[in-house]
Amino acid sequence: MVIRIPVTIHGAPDKFLIVCESGKETVRWLCETAYKKFGDKYVPQMKLCNFVARRMADRCLLSLNDLVHDALKDDEPVEIDTLKRLDDDDSFSAATDEERRVVVLDGYHLKCSDLVRLGTGDYQIELPPETWSIINKARQVVDDIIDNKKVVYGVNTGFGSFASRIIPNDKLADLQTRLIVSHCAGVGDPLTIERARMMFALRINILAKGYSGISEDTLRRIIATFNKSCIPEIPSQGTVGASGDLAPLAHLAAGLMGVGRMWSPKTGWGNACDVLLENGLELIQYKPKEGLTMINGTQFITSLGAEGVERAIALARQADIIAALSTEALRGTVRHLHPHLHACRPHNGQNLVAQRLRSLLSSQLYRSDIFDSHINCGKVQDAYSIRCVPQVHGISWDTIKFVQNIITTEMNSATDNPLVFTDTGEVVSGGNFHGEYPAKALDYLAIGVHEIGSLSACRMERLVNHGMSGLPAFLTLEGGLNSGFMIAHCTAAALVSENKVLCHPSSVDSISTSAGQEDHVSMGGWSARKALKVIDNVEILMAIELLMACQAIDLLQPLTSTAPLQAVHSLVRQSIPAWDKDRFMAHDIEASTRIIKSGVIWQVAKPFIEAYLDWCYHKEDGEPLPKSSSSDNCCH
Repeated sequence: MVIRIPVTIHGAPDKFLIVCESGKETVRWLCETAYKKFGDKYVPQMKLCNFVARRMADRCLLSLNDLVHDALKDDEPVEIDTLKRLDDDDSFSAATDEERRVVVLDGYHLKCSDLVRLGTGDYQIELPPETWSIINKARQVVDDIIDNKKVVYGVNTGFGSFASRIIPNDKLADLQTRLIVSHCAGVGDPLTIERARMMFALRINILAKGYSGISEDTLRRIIATFNKSCIPEIPSQGTVGASGDLAPLAHLAAGLMGVGRMWSPKTGWGNACDVLLENGLELIQYKPKEGLTMINGTQFITSLGAEGVERAIALARQADIIAALSTEALRGTVRHLHPHLHACRPHNGQNLVAQRLRSLLSSQLYRSDIFDSHINCGKVQDAYSIRCVPQVHGISWDTIKFVQNIITTEMNSATDNPLVFTDTGEVVSGGNFHGEYPAKALDYLAIGVHEIGSLSACRMERLVNHGMSGLPAFLTLEGGLNSGFMIAHCTAAALVSENKVLCHPSSVDSISTSAGQEDHVSMGGWSARKALKVIDNVEILMAIELLMACQAIDLLQPLTSTAPLQAVHSLVRQSIPAWDKDRFMAHDIEASTRIIKSGVIWQVAKPFIEAYLDWCYHKEDGEPLPKSSSSDNCCH
């Protein structure tokens, strides 16, 4: 049985018609054949490392091992998303239109980086035209239930332990208002404007999926409010992460009704009603089911998680560079970075970090006077904080990428309750609002990022300890008159210790709520908030190590390091001078932290890394391999 399947490679403008001669070909074969055509047309010789496939009609993921005739009909379109196995610097965004400064939300393609962009206020939101028909069909299902006086949870019943209470039609509008304001029980410092904006945008993305039953009129007003950057005040505490982030989302929904406080660029902070009117916006009056639609979901946890993922990626990349700088300052060897050694333990993160370190430290491409000065020093191997950077940073990197996958899936999942299915006309109540997925993932993220800081503190101990480094004690001349980096190291130790407590998993706790109806909760809100705090602390830790490593390089002059590491050193010295005598340390730590947060260290080093890889490696199936001429060209 011949089956013809049009396949779209995500982001490509055209479709590739794949003919399955028997129908017994697998979905994997279908996708690989399509990707080969894509590669031949757009990127010759590119090899596919990993991918997922979806039916375009219902966005359902396909099993790659299924036979085509079992999973698909003739002429049924399929879309595949390509994934890279190593660092995905060059991955594209399907959602962001940079030219128009718009992020297009359809509920399926939002990435962490897209959401962070939306948090800046520099981008507006659009929904693709085809999305509105799905939204309207779902709303019609809800309206039919009301018109026919069927009893369905979330549409015409109470909530939580009041789920068995039936609400008459003439009180359904009032029900929405009462539900939202009663759930506005959040406390604590409000989210920053950027974080509240991210949560707002993510809620719109979930509504765009078409499973919520929201009306087109209401959703268009919500989008208009976002695009005017009218942002409700959202307290940071109060969610237990199941039945979703009820309190934070209720504060968001209430603001759109004109209740509570709101901020906009035009008005600053003020009464939400006044801010909306000043921006030419109407107050939203929620229709039946829309109140519950607005407050069920994991958008508080997940939006903070998306920020955490993006910051963790930037931090991990720069941590590798700073570790290389410290290795050079401590006159470490590079033998432990030999590609064959790491190929014997083929964890993705470990091999990626080793690859980065090889590209930054002494090689035939980038010579180092510092390295050459101790070639015959007799040292056999370095301490673990240098020798095991690939292994420790590697699992941190793999952890971050694992969490990125969980958070990205969660960002594009229908997490409210109940859900509306237009194909069957059913409204199904379940537990997609439970925040255990992002809660567990963000506890894991905190642990993974903390380990980068913990290893950094070990290297800092070696840098300031004359007996370990051979450098002047505490990296200062005239020790005694000067204290140098003595207390900066104490600050680092304090932050590492603080992170050890913050790494205790929040998601292992649960307290029964709602009269036992919601008897297991994720506590994911705290998982997300403390993950961000750990990242804050590790950014400062890396900033302190950066200061120490640059000072150590200065103390080794006139010897110089490799071109990439000297470029990083010069970048730091543009804004932070070397220490010739004691001065107010906190200012330098703050300036160095700003450098870390900006990501500019990675931008400076990245061209050198790419040039090294072009010189030393070819890639096969995503794995870096030494050139056949000699592996010693890469590591000596």
